[in-house]
Amino acid sequence: MSEIRSELKYLSSHEWARVEEDGTVTIGISDYAQESLGDVVYVECPDVGAAIVAGEQVAVVESVKAASDIYAPISGEVIEVNEALEDSPETVNDSPYDDGWFFKVRPDELEELDNALDSEAYEEQLDE
Repeated sequence: MSEIRSELKYLSSHEWARVEEDGTVTIGISDYAQESLGDVVYVECPDVGAAIVAGEQVAVVESVKAASDIYAPISGEVIEVNEALEDSPETVNDSPYDDGWFFKVRPDELEELDNALDSEAYEEQLDE
């Protein structure tokens, strides 16, 4: 059974978003997504300073099985990327919610996350 954290918002495409204390948003992929992908071998994040738009493809994760697009759960400016994933992409498999995050965004409007799934709705989607 995949771990689903209650404090996160999720997209049906398996990205998660966590609102930090300073109002920024950290983004990664869910435990379910990393399990489905298998061994992650490469992560391509957007550039720092890039403007991203909710719902658009902004990153790529590659595994031994497949490459998958990563979609933005929120619009805003990318303020940080997880550079550790360049040398250790497998961190996404080991710690998808903690050390394996992809990038951080200064959001244009936090209310955009109201359109995302809460943990219960995401779990229901996985059960279908």
